[in-house]
Amino acid sequence: MTEEKITNDVFEETEQTTEEIEPVALDMETKNQQFDEDVEKVLELLQNGDYFDTRSLLLSYNEVDIAEIFEEILDELSIEKAIIAFRMLPKNVAVEVFSYLPGDDQVNIIDGITDKEIAFIMDEMDFDDKIDVLEELPANIVDKILDQTPREERKLINIFLNYPEDSAGSLMTPDYISLQETMTVKEALAHIKQQGMDSETVYTCYVKHGGRELEGIVSLSALVTADDDILVSDLMHKDYVYVNVYDDQEEVAEVFKKYGFLAIPVVDNENRLVGIVTVDDIMEVIEEETTEDIERMGGIVGNEPDDKYLDIGVFRHVRNRLPWLLFMTVMLMITGSLIAQFEEVLSQVIILVAYLPLLMGTGGNTGTQAATLIIRGLSVDEVDLKDVGKILWKELRVSIILGIVLSVFNFLKIVLVDGQSPLIALTVAFSMIMVIVFAKLLGGMLPMLAKKVGVDPALMATPMISSLTDMVSSCIYLLTASILLGIAL
Repeated sequence: MTEEKITNDVFEETEQTTEEIEPVALDMETKNQQFDEDVEKVLELLQNGDYFDTRSLLLSYNEVDIAEIFEEILDELSIEKAIIAFRMLPKNVAVEVFSYLPGDDQVNIIDGITDKEIAFIMDEMDFDDKIDVLEELPANIVDKILDQTPREERKLINIFLNYPEDSAGSLMTPDYISLQETMTVKEALAHIKQQGMDSETVYTCYVKHGGRELEGIVSLSALVTADDDILVSDLMHKDYVYVNVYDDQEEVAEVFKKYGFLAIPVVDNENRLVGIVTVDDIMEVIEEETTEDIERMGGIVGNEPDDKYLDIGVFRHVRNRLPWLLFMTVMLMITGSLIAQFEEVLSQVIILVAYLPLLMGTGGNTGTQAATLIIRGLSVDEVDLKDVGKILWKELRVSIILGIVLSVFNFLKIVLVDGQSPLIALTVAFSMIMVIVFAKLLGGMLPMLAKKVGVDPALMATPMISSLTDMVSSCIYLLTASILLGIAL
């Protein structure tokens, strides 16, 4: 019996259940170690063609873990082996596993299975997951899938695909419980029982007035505890929170964080309910935005949030990193030119050169600390543009205290350990106070300025702060040396 015959026969099963595994209490480290060992075992079994043992081991894990194992299969073995393992999964499990795979792996699976298998997966997937998959697939495969989709669903899919990529409309799902305000509690509960299995959530129901206009919301708990003859309109809340289909996904994430909802209704410009956004989709958005901010803070631009490091080509890595590196190179060239202007100072007191990296590094580090805190504060709405004065005053006090502490430490070190004159130590110590004050204020203000002009504050982090503080630190230090040491410029 061929591999394809074996796996196709398994995939054709209409209903499969996994063998119940006796739960065992394990600590997280032990679980992780066991998982890693099982991943290696799956790879070995699959490589040796032991498919039924592979299937049994895979089904001892839940769908999320199986998807992680499939990522390893695709990385370590081949797409052919991954397709064989995928076809061995029960159909309901295969659909769930597919929804948890990264976009590139989904495309690889789609390319390797039959049209019938594709159609089944798409029919069984949640609507919002289906939209996410279709957005990643090549146009020819999307057309093939849509050709096999019922006309009404195809029309709905096309509507969702046309929303802006980072909007609430692209995140939402039409799978929600909607009630009419004229329903009784008994009728509403019967409707929930009928439609609940196909909905993303049953905990919150959305009440419409007439056609699609959103009138209010009502919780499942309110319905199950009320008398059967009470009208839904008497239980619903009209002061609901909602988002517009064109709201940016970051704004939607902020609403979730503020109110702690599991789902939020999405309406169009006429207040018609078109879908809901659920918390699991927002968690993905938050992860994407966090990844983007981290990369920007490191001076990396151009990567997509779901790009894997090893999947990005060398030249694309170069292209994404080069702009900021060129910018910092220019800034350092300017710094070098400024230092050259103090050649006379440096030639007469050559020891000054030894402490220049200390001041430049300290300035960059303290500025980056301030910038990181302000960027984080802006991202979670702890600070706003109106707080500029408070931020300046706080960072000024912090910088003075830090400057004094570090200056005293370095003064003692330069005199007692390095054996230099107190005047040299005083020059370094006084310069350090001014450098730290400047760097802290700069780190606090640059993200606020970026926010004011509509630029992502994350751009004003390590690369920008380090470059500017290096340049200013060297100027402060050498000017201070010229004044305190009595050397003419």
